[in-house]
Amino acid sequence: MAVCTVYTAQSLNSTCSISTPSKSHLGFHQKQVIFYTKRTNRTRSSTNAITCSAADENKTVVIGLAADSGCGKSTFMRRLTSVFGGAAEPPKGGNPDSNTLISDTTTVICLDDYHSLDRTGRKEKGVTALDPRANDFDLMYEQVKAIKDGIAVDKPIYNHVSGLLDPPELIKPPKILVIEGLHPMYDERVRELLDFSIYLDISNEVKFAWKIQRDMAERGHSLESIKASIEARKPDFDAYIDPQKQYADAVIEVLPTQLIPDDNEGKVLRVRLIMKEGVKNFNPVYLFDEGSTISWIPCGRKLTCSYPGIKFTYGPDTYFGNEVSVLEMDGQFDRLDELIYVESHLSNLSTKFYGEVTQQMLKHADFPGSNNGTGFFQTIVGLKIRDLYEQIVASRAGAPVQTAKA
Repeated sequence: MAVCTVYTAQSLNSTCSISTPSKSHLGFHQKQVIFYTKRTNRTRSSTNAITCSAADENKTVVIGLAADSGCGKSTFMRRLTSVFGGAAEPPKGGNPDSNTLISDTTTVICLDDYHSLDRTGRKEKGVTALDPRANDFDLMYEQVKAIKDGIAVDKPIYNHVSGLLDPPELIKPPKILVIEGLHPMYDERVRELLDFSIYLDISNEVKFAWKIQRDMAERGHSLESIKASIEARKPDFDAYIDPQKQYADAVIEVLPTQLIPDDNEGKVLRVRLIMKEGVKNFNPVYLFDEGSTISWIPCGRKLTCSYPGIKFTYGPDTYFGNEVSVLEMDGQFDRLDELIYVESHLSNLSTKFYGEVTQQMLKHADFPGSNNGTGFFQTIVGLKIRDLYEQIVASRAGAPVQTAKA
């Protein structure tokens, strides 16, 4: 349904104006149709101007995912898009170095594309990509808002290979837009556009281990260069990236295990899913009894656990002054098919059928984190986002037509 606003003004002549699509200086593809109808009586003639826009139910739902580089954003995106069905792929026929991923339902854009400085420019000015001065938040806000309102945009592309800013690509409004990167919650204007937000909070110890694995194996970096990169980025990370977690609706926090005393290997992880209470269309997951404080060691006849085992905890807490529920898993699975035993003890999972979390985990058993809480909680959050999207669409479809008269 369309939402129409009717304006009435005195006029002697009737007109009709239909504009054609045009592109603004910010890269928007705009189209507006205005009809003027003449109404005549014995005393006067008047003109009604009727402007119609897309109804709320057709608006794009916007999800924000924040994390530092090398903290698992790509894997999370693959799990999320899988929940909605269909593989996420780069735009067909476009720039092969595009960072965008498109599926039937979702479009994922990387906020690196809003760098205002290329690699050389950042070096000349002595700033990192984490510094707000290296990013165009005005353009980010205007384009995310346009997409949310159903308007296509020409989004810039940051080329991670060359370090340059490539010509833009056309992004059409999808059902769900995911903006992932360093700063989705940094700018208050962008933050207000988000229907749900997630922060991946990786401890320094785990981040270092992950970055070594990725950058040494995939990018050929030396151990010394990785250490230097982490140290160089840390002040800006602490100043500009990390504070965003206070605004997140859900935080996945990854820490070293507490099951092995003085563990330094970082292979076993303790993962916490921190869920803010009172978020519209989002009900936190709970273990056994909602609002209670629970400690559960499920290892035994129904769950195979090698050393050091698995421990779950759940309970209420506060996080940056907000009431939250926290579900924690320490340890790792030996057999993913047995995960259904754990799943059956969790509530508010937003699954479509019994065992859907386990099915999703088995489907992507080769993804990083599939044997521990990172993959488990990312899958759960993906299902919760699907449920949130369906609730938003349902509520918009039931909204009454709004008519205003001047």
